[in-house]
Amino acid sequence: MSKTSHIKLRVIDFVEGTTVDGPGFRTSIYFAGCDHHCPHCHNPHTWDGRGGKEMSIDEILEVIERNKLPVTFSGGDPMKQYEALAILAEALKERRYNIWCYTGFTYEQLLSASKYDRLLKAIDVLVDGPFVNDLRDTSLLFRGSSNQRLIDIPLTMNAGKIMLWHSDF
Repeated sequence: MSKTSHIKLRVIDFVEGTTVDGPGFRTSIYFAGCDHHCPHCHNPHTWDGRGGKEMSIDEILEVIERNKLPVTFSGGDPMKQYEALAILAEALKERRYNIWCYTGFTYEQLLSASKYDRLLKAIDVLVDGPFVNDLRDTSLLFRGSSNQRLIDIPLTMNAGKIMLWHSDF
């Protein structure tokens, strides 16, 4: 038994080989639980923290390793399960996976609560902020409303100020 086989996360679904939750083909994991309840949310079925099924980190890693694709955490709000998710993210970083994470919190809100530090340090790009229907813009890359940002977390941490992720798309 591995050291992570007893650590559980509530997973709604996996989308293997998606291209909408970050650059290139990715494995997206939709986690259960969200308190933001953004009007016109794309995934309201993920709000219930008791939804989906309980899976060990080892079971989740098995799906990811089968695909060998970069990973996106979505939901719901993955931050609802930040402790176990930090352990999963660290295991993925050890295996050199690129990780994107969507959250309804802003980066500043997460930074002000030290409980998120461990998870933030393992993320490559944070897509932050709630979905705001009045700011909905279908032309935006990898996000639904213009208030949301694609934050390059390693660059941001090194610079001490928010650095946005850029692409040649």
